[in-house]
Amino acid sequence: MAEILTNSKQEKKEDYALEKVPPHYRMNWWSITNVTLGVATAMIFMQMGSLMALSFGSVNALLAEIYATVMAGALGIGIAYYAAKSGLNTNLMARGGGFGYIGASITSFIYAINFIMYCAIEGAIMASAVHEYLQVVPVWALMVFFGLIVIPFNWFGMKQLDKLQKWSLPIFIILLSAGIIAAANMAPVFKGSIWSFLPQGAQAGGSALLTCIGIMNGLVGIMALLVSDYARFIKKEEFKIGVFAVGFIPQLVCFFIMGLIGIWFGVRMGEANPGVYFVHVIGVGGALFTILTQLRINITNLYSASLSLSNFFEHVFNFKPGRTFWVAFTAIAAIAAMLAGALDHLGPMLTFQGVFLFAWAAILVADAAVVKRTLKIGPQYFEHRSEYLYPWNPVGVVSLLVSSIVGSLAAFGYMGVFLQNIAAFFAAIIGFVLTIVLAIATKGKYYAKDSANDISYDELVA
Repeated sequence: MAEILTNSKQEKKEDYALEKVPPHYRMNWWSITNVTLGVATAMIFMQMGSLMALSFGSVNALLAEIYATVMAGALGIGIAYYAAKSGLNTNLMARGGGFGYIGASITSFIYAINFIMYCAIEGAIMASAVHEYLQVVPVWALMVFFGLIVIPFNWFGMKQLDKLQKWSLPIFIILLSAGIIAAANMAPVFKGSIWSFLPQGAQAGGSALLTCIGIMNGLVGIMALLVSDYARFIKKEEFKIGVFAVGFIPQLVCFFIMGLIGIWFGVRMGEANPGVYFVHVIGVGGALFTILTQLRINITNLYSASLSLSNFFEHVFNFKPGRTFWVAFTAIAAIAAMLAGALDHLGPMLTFQGVFLFAWAAILVADAAVVKRTLKIGPQYFEHRSEYLYPWNPVGVVSLLVSSIVGSLAAFGYMGVFLQNIAAFFAAIIGFVLTIVLAIATKGKYYAKDSANDISYDELVA
């Protein structure tokens, strides 16, 4: 009996960071969607809506949010579909999805760095908000505190995250509603219709709209990929509703709903930072709202980073200390990034992230939907075990390298203004096409050394 309890506790801590999620550990679709909504309610989505509206006009911001909802929703449903089928997240799917077990580990490391940086950004926002009220406490001390406080919230994986998000969601809704009601009763900075707002010299459509779309692509890429960390827990009997809910509902909330709220607040208050305008309208409640939203997303950032780092260090260095070790490591790395001024380098980081993540998502979808399903090249399932795989597969590795390099050159303005504004989407197209071309050219030779005989029918993608 003691052994069973110990194994159960260990299972919760590790949360299948390096293996497929078995049927007995799957969860109901609402619980999984609830955890994913912890990301969707982050302030960054409101801030993007406010920022785009004030800089480029409400109509351009609205169209960019609609684009992001549709694009991230389509990619999210596609990736959730394959994650739920295989029980694997994108880090593990990438192994048999065109990268090989070492190639996929490299992508996992870059993916983990993105989440570490997000942890640092969210933590710095919380520290700054609290410092406004408690200026006697130095910002660096608050950064350390908010960096460490998320560690115990992540110790027991998905089932612990589900409880935390359920408890915090009603408080989030109450504080958000209070902010909206208070702002609606205040005299607006802009007196006309919210949707008629256009900064001087700006126009609806054209380069302004393309710029807004370019701003959103980084978030589209990370949200589409992130759903796999949670969709892998969907029960087989709830497959259809689970894939739609986990793949699309968080995208609808973060881009459309939170984006529209951000546009409304930004234009009405004349301010792009939600941490500022929520404090302005509901005082200390606004500071609490900021802390709550950032904690809700930071515990999911920490979770995804721990999975990615486990994957990388196991296969590159054969170092397997356990997922909880990487939870603590990620928190400490995020604190270091905060103290080093991560927010000062946010622009270049988001630019590269948008290109890399969008390209990676497109490659995984191309491999599953076209290479495996349509062309029948390679195994008709996602193999994640290294004994069945080659270390490197040129299909995914070359596609990602080429698309990321070309996309980054475009993003930093070396290929003209048009491609600069759609660089992430451009990289995704290159990655998608190259994946198909290289899979045909190599005839699937590097997908697997041997075929497994223990794959169930439910796990086949074709």
